[in-house]
Amino acid sequence: MSQNTTSDITGSSRRTFIGNCAALTGLSLLSSLPATAFATGGSGSDRLKVGLVGCGGRGVGAVYDCLAADPSVQIWALGDIFADRLAGARRNFEKVMAGEQRHNQTMGPDRFAITDDRCFTGFNAFQGVIDSGIDLVILATPPHFRPQHMEAAVQKGVHIFAEKPVAVDPVGVRRVMKVGELAAEKKLSIVAGTQRRHDNGYQETMQRVLNGDIGELVAGQCYWMGGELWHHGRKPEWTEMEYQIRNWLYFTWLSGDHIVEQHIHNIDIMNWAFGGPPVKAVAMGGRQCRTDPKYGDAWDHFAVEYQYANGVRVQSMCRQTNETSFRVNERLVGTLGTAVPNAITGKNPWKFQGKRNNPMIQEHVDLIASIRNRVPLNEAKHVAESTLTAILGRVSAYTGKEINYNWMLEASKLDLTPERYEFGEAPAVIIPAPKITKLV
Repeated sequence: MSQNTTSDITGSSRRTFIGNCAALTGLSLLSSLPATAFATGGSGSDRLKVGLVGCGGRGVGAVYDCLAADPSVQIWALGDIFADRLAGARRNFEKVMAGEQRHNQTMGPDRFAITDDRCFTGFNAFQGVIDSGIDLVILATPPHFRPQHMEAAVQKGVHIFAEKPVAVDPVGVRRVMKVGELAAEKKLSIVAGTQRRHDNGYQETMQRVLNGDIGELVAGQCYWMGGELWHHGRKPEWTEMEYQIRNWLYFTWLSGDHIVEQHIHNIDIMNWAFGGPPVKAVAMGGRQCRTDPKYGDAWDHFAVEYQYANGVRVQSMCRQTNETSFRVNERLVGTLGTAVPNAITGKNPWKFQGKRNNPMIQEHVDLIASIRNRVPLNEAKHVAESTLTAILGRVSAYTGKEINYNWMLEASKLDLTPERYEFGEAPAVIIPAPKITKLV
């Protein structure tokens, strides 16, 4: 858990946070009402038509979370670059239609309206889903594609659930921020997969910290240190582009590296606590165990020092190495005590006693409530800032340079977009390292 340590932040940012918590609480209460209590969705009925772009494990999981969040959700369209991935997701859904339970609910055929003409494959599959008549799109492709897909959805007037992170480079982050502004103008909701923001234990802990229960913040730490994740290998019929996309975790242009793709969860808590992104970062890391060429250009560990506007320094550490100690958490240190998720020690000790919610469902509950009540919930800015904070740490480590956040936001020209989206050649794999990787 993370918190705020500053006199600069005790004014407006604390009041803003408390106001945001109140808004979320009201939204959660509102979303517990039956669907008939709400205004209809964009489809003109109580049915909320949902499309999925990115039919991998996270996309399928997000569909079930969305179905569990509201009884009137109907899965309407599917899209994926690869036909086999789409077919696998569709078979998964057909099993549920046949009576398999998810989240202790049987989700029958009425929850799915997937037809052959609403299944799309290829690099433009996202556009087919967005144009299919949906109210809400779930975006769960590799993060590189998120800015393009979010922009297309907002231009079409479709609400968004966007998995984190929302970009892999500063150019993409700036694009997402503009998308967020356009969504606000069009009164569209955007909710991100930074689900800790929808966790009632995190919310109450953070509110207590920002109310001063641990005093002035003086330090913070956040960690995602765990083991390796999946790798799908290589097949002779795959082009290099297909190989990289199927193993996207290990290619920075697709994932942002694991500090961006995974550790963003913990970094986001630090930004939440401090009322915004840091001023600068200095970092290091490397590729100590992940040396096989199959791992692309991804590193296996990072260590970052983030400095926030009040001068407080936050330690950020992440690692993906098997047979190592596991630590995934956040910690805030103040002049009166320490806060971790769901607990405070020190002068004002406290422990969360309520019934824990499922934040991965709650984020969809809150999103759908905002759509039905026509009170937009727009998380684009904060998830873009947390994405860029993680990118800041990565670029500092890759280049060996101390870098200002505002320079990265306003001036960096780093753009990892390939020359073309087609199966064939892919971006060259060059292992990043200080003195080799230049700051742009």
